[in-house]
Amino acid sequence: MHHLHFNHLALLVSAFYQWILGAIWYSLCFAKPWMALTGHTPGERPKGAAFAMISSFFVSWLLSLVLAHTVLWAGAANFAHGAFIGFVDWLGFIAAPLFAQHLYEKRSFKLFAINAGYWLMAMLGSGGLLAVWR
Repeated sequence: MHHLHFNHLALLVSAFYQWILGAIWYSLCFAKPWMALTGHTPGERPKGAAFAMISSFFVSWLLSLVLAHTVLWAGAANFAHGAFIGFVDWLGFIAAPLFAQHLYEKRSFKLFAINAGYWLMAMLGSGGLLAVWR
């Protein structure tokens, strides 16, 4: 196996994209239904929010690093192919286990759709970005 070289700036931008997308997704687009489905109240600032935000950026970077491996192994060289790799990874590694988890936890399909939708957009954008920005 050949050694993979990554564009570290692209990994950071990918993580930042996911982080900002999450802020927009859960605060502007789906704030009310997400809060209602998870038991949060408007205006509530949960304990540990700063740690959660910092942690979410780190795990977004980690997801970007793993996705970059998949994108490079697949030989994706354009945005569409990278986004397709992001979709396949999302379907198998995020949507499938997240769906089963929601079933076991008896959570609503609407919450699954909100959460899985965020990850779909994150994986499509990051996969495409990582494919074109080597």
